[in-house]
Amino acid sequence: MREIAPGAVHVPGWLTLDEQRHLVRACREWAKGPVPIRHTVLPRGGVMSVRTVCLGWHWQPYKYTRIAHDVNGRQVADFPGWLADLGRRALTDAYGQSTPYDPDAYGQRTPYDPDAYGESTPYDPDTALINFYDGEARMGMHQDKDERSDAPVVSLSVGDACLFRFGNTETRGRPYTDVRLESGDLFVFGGPSRFAYHGVPKVYPGTGDPATGLASGRLNLTMRVTGL
Repeated sequence: MREIAPGAVHVPGWLTLDEQRHLVRACREWAKGPVPIRHTVLPRGGVMSVRTVCLGWHWQPYKYTRIAHDVNGRQVADFPGWLADLGRRALTDAYGQSTPYDPDAYGQRTPYDPDAYGESTPYDPDTALINFYDGEARMGMHQDKDERSDAPVVSLSVGDACLFRFGNTETRGRPYTDVRLESGDLFVFGGPSRFAYHGVPKVYPGTGDPATGLASGRLNLTMRVTGL
């Protein structure tokens, strides 16, 4: 486990193999709909190389809605309680063991208590973006800034490894740190790093473990608090 930047923590191998299998099965179901997985079309006509499906709230550039007006006009699948529990545990493990917790810096309203971290915690993710990367997919440097909350983002990886580039809050360029994310890894960013630019310039095909149930490609699931 290491802190990449203030508030940004990488926890290798955080998910067990069973948990990875469970996520793969769940993602396959979510990908079917009610709003199915798709390549997002950007406002200027560009098409993202990753395929995305959403839970709780539907993300389209650059806003959240309950109804997927840009896909099929249906409401996205609910955000499940077990996934929120997983997000709270992720935040506990990342911040509780590696960095001092400052409720003002990390966008929380009450002091952080790892022993009591559960349903009463103020961290209550209500949306997830699930991106599937094939061997050619990429993600340009961007900020997660469409939320009205500065609560941390919890990111989980399953499948092929990738090169994850984590930058600064001012520019898409340097300084940044390149981190190889493997299947089962957790990455959390909040506080001073909540609005840092980040992206995925490369996926490493064939590096995932087929035992996860994902024969090829990479799943990345990010949990956020919309503040809506």
